[in-house]
Amino acid sequence: MSCIDRFEMLQLIFHMIDKSNLLIIPFAHIADKGSYSTVPHLAEKVNSAFLLVLIISVVLLVLVTSFMVYFAVKYRASKNPVAQNVKEPLMLEIAWTVIPTILVSIIFYVGWSNFVSMREVPENAMPVKVNSRMWSWQFVYENGRKSDALIVPAGTPVKLNMTSDDVIHSLFIPDFKIKEDLVPGLETTLWFSADEPGEHIILCAEYCGTGHSAMTSKVIVMDKNEFQEWYELEEKGHEMLPGADLDIAELLEDNGCLDCHSTDGSEIVGPTFKGIYGRNTIVVSDNKELEIIIDEEYLKKSILDPEADVVKGYPDVMPSFEGEVSQKEIEMIIQYLKSIK
Repeated sequence: MSCIDRFEMLQLIFHMIDKSNLLIIPFAHIADKGSYSTVPHLAEKVNSAFLLVLIISVVLLVLVTSFMVYFAVKYRASKNPVAQNVKEPLMLEIAWTVIPTILVSIIFYVGWSNFVSMREVPENAMPVKVNSRMWSWQFVYENGRKSDALIVPAGTPVKLNMTSDDVIHSLFIPDFKIKEDLVPGLETTLWFSADEPGEHIILCAEYCGTGHSAMTSKVIVMDKNEFQEWYELEEKGHEMLPGADLDIAELLEDNGCLDCHSTDGSEIVGPTFKGIYGRNTIVVSDNKELEIIIDEEYLKKSILDPEADVVKGYPDVMPSFEGEVSQKEIEMIIQYLKSIK
């Protein structure tokens, strides 16, 4: 998925402010194009807690500033040339100790109760496995379906069981006010429930390398009937889908290939796919530089063991797809790469 352009980033910022229900700004309307749904339950809890802290902070700011100005004027040196001892007002000292304690306790209670709600996953939540790698997301459903977008039914709790194949990533859905790290070798969880159909952006909130800004996806919320049709659609495999171009596009998208490799000759993270077959190139193998011609054997090896021969000038960040793609799918990819001139 391509990097968010500047307008889309401004759109996201304005949208987040608009959805917070805390501030109204003159340009917030540009963020809403009708694709966003109502603020989910967990997001409402976060907004309420934020609003509570904001109100308390503003009230305290006004009080402290007002008293500061009042005392600075009343006890200025020109009217009080001789300093006087002031007896400690016991009740005042008790008040400014007890009141902040009560306010902090209220804030703690609200924050803790919201945290518990975010961590207690409903028993009827639909599980979805989330795999992250530099720099793409993959969502795997119970029936084996895979998608590069998180597709969920409206009104149904969704539990995300998440892990990373390489470095630490962080799945962040701004509209839902939820974020959780994905750590290699560790499974973390997150849950949410979207009430209405719509689309919501997914970002990676943990810097994970040069392609970090391009690691985006979407939550696509469907009505339950539409989702059930999509979910129960027979998983035919890429080689059985009609149209070779469609097959390849889905295969490359599902495995995150196009996040690092372009098909038009432009440079992203790895070498472009355009004209790659038959190209003379220099690779680094066991710290030695070798000149090779890219053929079928090299392409297959690069898919299954990408660390073996890394093209010079590119980072060694590609994960192995051994066990992730079938032999038939590898052959499809190689035939496609041979056709791009």
